[in-house]
Amino acid sequence: MDLISTDWRADAEHILPDLIDLRRDIHREPELGLQNPKTLAKIKAALAGLPLELREGPSTTGLIATLKGPANGRTVLLRGDMDALPLHEDTGLAYSSLTEGAMHACGHDTHVAMLVGAAKMLCAKRDQLSGTVQFMFQPGEEGHHGARFMLDDGLIDPLPDAAFALHIMPNAPRGVFSGRSGPLLASSDVLTITVKGAGGHASMPHDAIDPIPVACEIVSAIQTMVTRKISVFNPAVVTIAKISAGTTDNIIPETAVLLGTIRTLSAQSRARVAEELHRLAPGIAAAHGCSAQVHIEQGFPVTVCDDRAVQFGKAVVEDMFGPESWITLDTPIMGAEDFAYVLEKVPGAMFFLGASHEGDDWRTCCGLHSNRMVLDDSVMAKGAALHAAIAERYLADGFA
Repeated sequence: MDLISTDWRADAEHILPDLIDLRRDIHREPELGLQNPKTLAKIKAALAGLPLELREGPSTTGLIATLKGPANGRTVLLRGDMDALPLHEDTGLAYSSLTEGAMHACGHDTHVAMLVGAAKMLCAKRDQLSGTVQFMFQPGEEGHHGARFMLDDGLIDPLPDAAFALHIMPNAPRGVFSGRSGPLLASSDVLTITVKGAGGHASMPHDAIDPIPVACEIVSAIQTMVTRKISVFNPAVVTIAKISAGTTDNIIPETAVLLGTIRTLSAQSRARVAEELHRLAPGIAAAHGCSAQVHIEQGFPVTVCDDRAVQFGKAVVEDMFGPESWITLDTPIMGAEDFAYVLEKVPGAMFFLGASHEGDDWRTCCGLHSNRMVLDDSVMAKGAALHAAIAERYLADGFA
């Protein structure tokens, strides 16, 4: 494997003030879902004048910016997601969200800024590139399947030879990258179970069929099912996060609704959990004279990182920043990520970048999706530099 030919670290530090300005501008005006027109306009303005071919599709405000080097070699994709989360910001930052009910609480503003930085640096060294770089600016990651829509719209056709993404992590050592081969993040499906009984007066439960205790029994049985039907070496997490039933204190309701999530680390466990839930809930309900309908809305698949891509990324990190800047994760994380759709089709990997403030105890920092989450902007220089170095080296050497 060739040594990195450019001091991307110095280049990234040089443009860091611009990246911070862009990140904070995006942070002030967060957008939700698949349509992020203000964010897209900021990205286009930041990329203006660069030798990039821009492609957009009908389903989202996603953007593919393509940089072609002088050689017709490999193609590598780098992704940054764009959308925010539906919550009120309570950080007190000078650049806090101006949009009520929306906040960049997952760091996607930094992801965009780092990817723009990488695009600027790689465009400046275009003549040294041995192939093509695709910069994927993607909305709708927070449960809206934006990556899948961009794939379906043909924006990434033909597919690249490899794909990489970075995700900041406030609960990790500052400036340290991490990753792992195989499952990195879980699949995530939404589970709804509707238990139907017969309503009546609270003083005469024998004349009704109360769905509430049946729903409670189903919740307990789900936890037993997971521990007794699913291998601990191929795990699943089923969480019932909401139970809805009734209108007042003296009425037995007709229905009770359970809402939760299913998270697994393989397609096999995902299918097995669904099969067991469709058997378990109606069976328990029937034993009490009720009925139960199980609905599972499939979310993101498992995020699986190619071992070659992970080892490649680890080598680039260690060459640039030293061995102390890489941590191999012992276990997957049970959160979910729609970059999984890209990794189903293209070998690649996602890496995390610690973004806690220097001197803070990263173990106690507010985590992702917290309305009080704050990040150290300065780590974006490392992220942008890694994006650029990965692209340069992969185009030159592949996974070798």
